[in-house]
Amino acid sequence: MSPEQADRILARLNATNADTLMSHLGIEYTAVGEGYLEASMPVTASHHQPMGILHGGASAALAESVGSAASALQLDLDRQFAVGLALDINHLKSLREGCVTARAEAIHLGRSTHLWDIRLRDEKDRTIAVSRLSMMVLDRKDR
Repeated sequence: MSPEQADRILARLNATNADTLMSHLGIEYTAVGEGYLEASMPVTASHHQPMGILHGGASAALAESVGSAASALQLDLDRQFAVGLALDINHLKSLREGCVTARAEAIHLGRSTHLWDIRLRDEKDRTIAVSRLSMMVLDRKDR
């Protein structure tokens, strides 16, 4: 994939975030390549749980967002779409501020299911959380 193609894909993905949970959390798609997609999210007080650290739900939303978008990139969206089946996430380190980046890498890209390994890292490249996302691929009936 050329840098121009990657830029077009990222611009298209980021444009779909308007007025969604992703825009409220500040999630932005930042890198794309063969078999992976990355997105980043700031960590501010609005992303905290009451103990003053990154809320696990915000991390889960980032993981599911990047994995779901990665699945969409694998499909002909005129014929198919993907929906989340299961998200598993293990929180390994806490984070109070900065930025967290999630990288979704394909484990399995089948006809009816996709499986993604998603790693969340902080600005010091420390693993904050690890996640697995299963997606179901469905045919569009309205087309």
